[in-house]
Amino acid sequence: MKTIEEIEKIRSQKREELDLRVNINAKTREKHILVCQGTGCTSSKSPQIIEKFREILKEKGIENVRVIRTGCFGLCAKGPIVIIRPEDTFYAMVTPEDCEEIINTHIIEGKKVERLLCRDIDKTMVERLDELNFYKKQKRIALKNCGVIDPENIDEYIAFDGYKALEKVLTQMSQDEVIQEVTNSGLRGRGGAGFPTGKKWSFTKMAESEQKYVVCNADEGDPGAFMDRSILEGDPHCVLEAMEIAGYSIGANQGYIYVRAEYPIAVHRLTIAINQAREYGLLGKNIFGTDFSFDIQIRLGAGAFVCGEETALLESIEGRRGQPRVKPPFPANKGLWGKPTLINNVETYANITKIILNGANWYNQIGTEKSKGTKVFALGGNVNNIGLVEVPMGTTLREIVFDIGGGIPNGREFKAAQTGGPSGGCIPKEHLDTPIDYESLSEIGSMMGSGGLIVMDDSKCMVNIAKFYLDFTVSESCGKCTPCRIGTKRMLEILERICDGNGSEEDLYKLERLAIDIKRSAICGLGQTAPNPVLSTLKYFRDEYREHVLAYECRALECKALAKIEINPEKCKGCGMCKKVCPVGAISGEVRQPHKIDPSICIKCGSCVQKCPFKAISR
Repeated sequence: MKTIEEIEKIRSQKREELDLRVNINAKTREKHILVCQGTGCTSSKSPQIIEKFREILKEKGIENVRVIRTGCFGLCAKGPIVIIRPEDTFYAMVTPEDCEEIINTHIIEGKKVERLLCRDIDKTMVERLDELNFYKKQKRIALKNCGVIDPENIDEYIAFDGYKALEKVLTQMSQDEVIQEVTNSGLRGRGGAGFPTGKKWSFTKMAESEQKYVVCNADEGDPGAFMDRSILEGDPHCVLEAMEIAGYSIGANQGYIYVRAEYPIAVHRLTIAINQAREYGLLGKNIFGTDFSFDIQIRLGAGAFVCGEETALLESIEGRRGQPRVKPPFPANKGLWGKPTLINNVETYANITKIILNGANWYNQIGTEKSKGTKVFALGGNVNNIGLVEVPMGTTLREIVFDIGGGIPNGREFKAAQTGGPSGGCIPKEHLDTPIDYESLSEIGSMMGSGGLIVMDDSKCMVNIAKFYLDFTVSESCGKCTPCRIGTKRMLEILERICDGNGSEEDLYKLERLAIDIKRSAICGLGQTAPNPVLSTLKYFRDEYREHVLAYECRALECKALAKIEINPEKCKGCGMCKKVCPVGAISGEVRQPHKIDPSICIKCGSCVQKCPFKAISR
């Protein structure tokens, strides 16, 4: 068990050693090669890159260079990423075969490997991370240590003020003072609903019970979302420390992290972090020599989307099928095993230590009047800079998509953005200048959600998008309440009918009516928000729905049943390529004569459109 003095000694020594990680003017001859080993880069061979670097350095006898695994740097579109500190050189899309050249050219000769330097969207070569447009409008708080420290080394976390907030809380602050600081910060839950964090902590503290629990909701199920996963992979100790602070403030001695088993790297690093914290006496009995004791256990989820709902999550931890409970009572009064339970998600906890160390006033100066701090988004879809971004609340959608995200690929037009995953809504281009905060998104029919942000270009059919999200929700419904179990299924059937060319204008009325009724009557947040993608697309893209049911046309050509594939006889040279690739023999014609498509046979797969060398075939 480490004393306060021993932890402070580690912090001081290690911080001096790691100054080059954050200071490009660090006075040192040592270099650190930082390699992203988050899930995305791991799938692109970053572990092999790390091993290759170490192997080459050993062979060449180079001792003043260390190779460090890190969490996500954020710019996933450029992975695997390698950054060399202190000079902050940013190499993109590195392969194991590039390691030798980086060592020979950069480390030994002192020259940049120009072909591997990251290029911005305007093709400008960028030498340093902070020169990229992707990072210029970001403010990293929850992600502060991701891409900086080795997540499997507790000493590195301690070096960057790790467990200093816990020490402050246990030795200088009362329970009420901690809760008041969190309340004054204006932090709201980052899991979706945006409930004030301090108020939730206060309710749980006031509940009378000899046993209370702290739970971390790491069941991140939105399609395309990976914010919580990246925090757990890159900075697991910040979540452990925050849960301990929460436990102290409400009077709990046991915590649980509920994380889906589909996150093996996150689970692995959490396990290492918990073991390290126990070894140092930062988890367990009498932490920092005080009378406060707290321990944390991991509980694995099977990937059910409904278990992101807090009461369904509690049911799962208790060993039952994940189904939401009727509220009230709320978990703050009757949660895990009937005891008062505090539940926050990963990103919410990731802000706590910074608030304690820097003060509530520092935090509430960031963001908007009612939405304080920053928000992490998983930026995906039809955008150039796919990745993880953290921006102050109030940043506009336009800034995220075009300034940070680098705009839409292939010269296409922005059409919509989906925020909040299956629970959110589609935001059209007329709302590109909407500030991203809880109130503004709600006003235009969307929601913050946990932070998935999917960008769509003008090649997307919004009716098909609504069908995609609803199909996901139907498959993930727990089936407990009739509105969600049956109502969403009926909505999906209507959307399928519309996309198959069998819809009517009456279907639009039925769809809207069903959506409103389900929102009002479903038992939990999953059912109550499931209609949002349908309602928002009906609101902003109703003309596309009408085209589907009145003209039997899909302007984006995504609904195959409504697609019309035709050969332009004036452009067709009769080369026969389309006949060769057609899987059902729907195309006929003589060599050097215009060909024809039999619509009764054509399955509208589009193979002929893609292969025609003369662009004579169109949908």
